[in-house]
Amino acid sequence: MTNTIDLPEKRGIFSKYLGVAQKLSTGKYSMLVIWAIMAVFITNGRLNANAINNYLIFKYAFINAVNHTDLYAASTFYGDTNHYGPLFSLIMAPFAIMSDVIQLYAWQIFNVFLLFFAIHQLPLSTLNKNIICFVCTQELYTSLIEFQTNGAVAALIILSWVFIQNRSDFWAAFCIIVGLYVKLYGIVGIVFFLFSEQKLKFIGSLLFWAVILFVLPMIFFSPQFIINSYGGWYHSLVQKNQLNVLSQYQDVSVAGMIRRIFNNDGLPSLPFIAGGMLLLALPFLRISRYSEQSFRFLALSSILMFTVLFSSGSELVTYIIAFAGVGIWYMSIEQPVNKLEIGLLLFAIYFGSLFATDLFPKSWRVNIIKPYRLKVLPYLLVWLAVIYQMLFKRNTPTPYSQLN
Repeated sequence: MTNTIDLPEKRGIFSKYLGVAQKLSTGKYSMLVIWAIMAVFITNGRLNANAINNYLIFKYAFINAVNHTDLYAASTFYGDTNHYGPLFSLIMAPFAIMSDVIQLYAWQIFNVFLLFFAIHQLPLSTLNKNIICFVCTQELYTSLIEFQTNGAVAALIILSWVFIQNRSDFWAAFCIIVGLYVKLYGIVGIVFFLFSEQKLKFIGSLLFWAVILFVLPMIFFSPQFIINSYGGWYHSLVQKNQLNVLSQYQDVSVAGMIRRIFNNDGLPSLPFIAGGMLLLALPFLRISRYSEQSFRFLALSSILMFTVLFSSGSELVTYIIAFAGVGIWYMSIEQPVNKLEIGLLLFAIYFGSLFATDLFPKSWRVNIIKPYRLKVLPYLLVWLAVIYQMLFKRNTPTPYSQLN
């Protein structure tokens, strides 16, 4: 006689697992725990493989600043060069003074926490915010592998939007200026000025933080050194932009995709950037929609994707910024979603994110997706869908079930 489980027992087992899944999906900190564990395992693996070059660049930004050594010169301590602003040297101080191993884990957890915190400030349900985190996990993994700052950059853009929503313009300005002085990308948050109900306060806050965060590193590293470093930063970015077009790893952008498809590295970026900025700006002519929550969510999604799609400095690891935009778009649009929207999300997940995993044919990844920068395509299609919805969709408030 064989042992069998009757239907009520089966239901009990399924209910148990269903309950666990439900707690994980609706628990406020469940994705933070998952991300933190992932960050620890990634860091441990990279440490054992001695693959921490990017972090060494960040660490020595502080050490070089302390020693008044050129922040943008090549160094024997690490490969590649630093391309972050002088303020970043000061931001790295708390990590650089830790013990050699602890600082690596602390840096990764910091980036994870900042992105998680930003997403969980959005006016959506906990379930929806957890889903955004979940679908961003593969892109976050890619960023953490290289010890990159892109999760934090995405967080600063999201937080600038959140603070405007909450009428905390002073802190919105802080996030924008930090993002600008660290990696330039943060300046895109200036667009959210259009949604501010305290525009004079917002402008004053921008000026305040621009001065404070410009002067602050001078207190620790001397005024002359920091002023000279800003000049060095400018020249390093100009040089990097010229090299990006020819790089095997950079220029994962709309212009880069077109250049590779047509095998023409001479195609200039300016027409693509100008076209992108025009499309980005057009929906904001609909001033009457500024007060709509649905329009504001679309604006945030659009900005996050635009930032990556039209930058020659975009790499595979930069797309955590764009994918946060994809997730926010899908979880904030009118329900129920239509087949096209579902298709765009699945296309972005599979071809735009999971292509880097074993779930995607290796020959396609190596011979098609990477060489032709086709990772860009799904994000571009989603971004165009967002622009269309901002331009032509009627006012459809975000469903109450999605909000806190």
